[in-house]
Amino acid sequence: MLIVQNLTKHYPGFTLDKINFRLDKGRIMGLIGQNGAGKTTTLKGILNLVTPDDGSVQMFGVDFFRHEQRCKQDIGVVFGGIDFYKHKRLYQITDVTKRFYPSWDDGAYARYLDMFSLNPEKRVNELSEGMKVKYMVALALSHNAQLLIFDEPTSGLDPVARDDLLGLFRQLVQSGERSILYSTHITSDLEKCADDITYIQAGKLLCSAEKSEFIRAFEHLKRPDDEGELTLEEIMIRTERKVYDV
Repeated sequence: MLIVQNLTKHYPGFTLDKINFRLDKGRIMGLIGQNGAGKTTTLKGILNLVTPDDGSVQMFGVDFFRHEQRCKQDIGVVFGGIDFYKHKRLYQITDVTKRFYPSWDDGAYARYLDMFSLNPEKRVNELSEGMKVKYMVALALSHNAQLLIFDEPTSGLDPVARDDLLGLFRQLVQSGERSILYSTHITSDLEKCADDITYIQAGKLLCSAEKSEFIRAFEHLKRPDDEGELTLEEIMIRTERKVYDV
């Protein structure tokens, strides 16, 4: 579904350095790392929203940068911090958005509005941050996208809404024809739904693997008093602390 090879982007004071991972069909991959580690830059580099300095991206078996317009018909994207015209009603924004997607599905869109308790007559400035996220997810899911790319999709949601969204993610990949890549700092979400984990630290790839294999890769961080497997949160805390200790 997605193969990222040697993705590199240089900024003054920061370099995203040779990021490599692959996402297969029917899988959910969590992209983790501290704020500023390079998660959003990775996602934007994959989508050519920032121009990579090096590397390649294959999507659906073709070179993404050569077939960008075609590939973007089959992906759904939600980035945190994106806002709409505050005084527009949701149905007005939807009417504009759907024109870009020949495969737009009004029936699916109606179902997601109902699932997320979204009123299309509401104005953007009447929505909470969590409801804005839900609306953007509804848009992303309504044109039969095969690959869903989310940046902090559960940010701003209460625990119940988060669990509902994670449950939806699992449903979406059950057929094996759709995959999800999403970044998050809420590692407990990944414990519930991720199949694979990719960990970026200070612009470098630390590890990318199936979740249980990923956890085993950090067995060396265990202490004598630890019982059972380390959690993803414990792995992040201990690897980040190790960097600062050095």
